[in-house]
Amino acid sequence: MLQYTLRRLFLGLLTALLVSIIVFVILRIAPGDVVDVILGGEDAFYSQETEELLREQLGLNKPLYEQYFIFMFDFVRLDWGESLVDSKPIWPQIQQKLPITLQLAIMTVSLAVLFGIPVGVIMALRQDSSLDYFLRIVSLGGLSIPSFWTGTMIILIGTLYFNWSPRLEYVSPFEDPRGNFIMFLWPALATGWVSQATKARMMRSTMLEVLRQDYIRTAHAKGLRYMVVVYRHAMKNALLPVVTIIGITVALTVGGSVIMETIFLLPGMGSFLVYSLSRWDYPAVQTLVLFFAGWIVVTNLLVDLSYGWLDPRVRYD
Repeated sequence: MLQYTLRRLFLGLLTALLVSIIVFVILRIAPGDVVDVILGGEDAFYSQETEELLREQLGLNKPLYEQYFIFMFDFVRLDWGESLVDSKPIWPQIQQKLPITLQLAIMTVSLAVLFGIPVGVIMALRQDSSLDYFLRIVSLGGLSIPSFWTGTMIILIGTLYFNWSPRLEYVSPFEDPRGNFIMFLWPALATGWVSQATKARMMRSTMLEVLRQDYIRTAHAKGLRYMVVVYRHAMKNALLPVVTIIGITVALTVGGSVIMETIFLLPGMGSFLVYSLSRWDYPAVQTLVLFFAGWIVVTNLLVDLSYGWLDPRVRYD
């Protein structure tokens, strides 16, 4: 298992390295320049000497490979630098915004698991019934409708028919727990609907497959109660593929936070990334993308290692 873990860590580091190179290159070749942002925009008037002097101060006049190595060297040393636009240190801003993104991710995954797994079990136990068809339609809607559209419709319907709109300022859970919960509930529901749909359909498929196994029939023949057979014997084995989906959900909440935090005005990591991109703030964008990549790599590793705990038949060679 140790060799497997080290091998996966090496592949994860290689993935993060490739992501850093791709993001670094895309930021440099895409239209736009942080120098224009600092000097007042593309339509602002400034001399060539002023532009060159600013590039030299920001270190943007160095060769690209040298800029990349400097960034990676500082990143590995946990020196994540400052914003090129406002000169604010990046790490304190991440510390401030990370709890917001984590809260949204935890609520999203919790809602998806709490609704997705029971719904999948119910669909399997009531296969081809009216309830099964209804829940499958609801799940299909979650898979078909993008979360950003759902979030937009929540705001639109709330504004037009219920005189409600998201709060414009962030509310700490320590100051107003109820207001904070409501503030995060709607974006979590919009993203969680998509996530619970995948879990429900996967749980239904795996439960139907497990319920047809010989050992399930043997458990029934031994006189065990129906619900004991379902929850103690069938669900644990059926959960193994669903764990992969849950891990993917944890990883996808990073990408979903970029959209949901922007729509619902949550000042988390996702909105910080969008704001940094709009200003071509190279260090902030590169740091945030690498941070997200590390999040996804670690999540996938933990999911893979959890297989051995859920299924003793799994061996790491």
